Amino acid sequence: MTDTTDTPTQARSQASRATPQARSSYKAFVPITTRWADNDVYGHVNNVVYYSWFDTAVNSYLISQGALDMAQGDTIGLVVQTQCDYFAAVSFPQNVSVGIRVGRLGSSSVRYELGVFADDQPLASACGHFVHVYVDKTTRRPVPLPTQLKTVVEQLL
Repeated sequence: MTDTTDTPTQARSQASRATPQARSSYKAFVPITTRWADNDVYGHVNNVVYYSWFDTAVNSYLISQGALDMAQGDTIGLVVQTQCDYFAAVSFPQNVSVGIRVGRLGSSSVRYELGVFADDQPLASACGHFVHVYVDKTTRRPVPLPTQLKTVVEQLL
């Protein structure tokens, strides 16, 4: 279940141009250390790495909050939609933190909105989102959000 309509939390102006979000727009942060291999031939972190950071940030946060148990849990989140807008280059050896908030909470899906902040910058270098649909680990059919997961993500609204 994905929501493709623009919302105020997508940081889009009248002309549908994305704008960088402030650090204060996010509810939680996960630190990420850039790696030498993240840089591309142009001397900045390659665009595909940002998606890895998004996935790492969301899942690390959920695990740290006791809302996701990939080894023993019956429910897993599958990415069904992702998007990213880039505003400023990030390069190794910068440290980044990924801000997390929830833009939409459905019965079996969550839209996580993310901001990548280089060092201590007040505005995001990149902003994007992931939509996870939560499914039964075995059948891969959508299931209602588990209670603990719902409790944790509601705090990010």
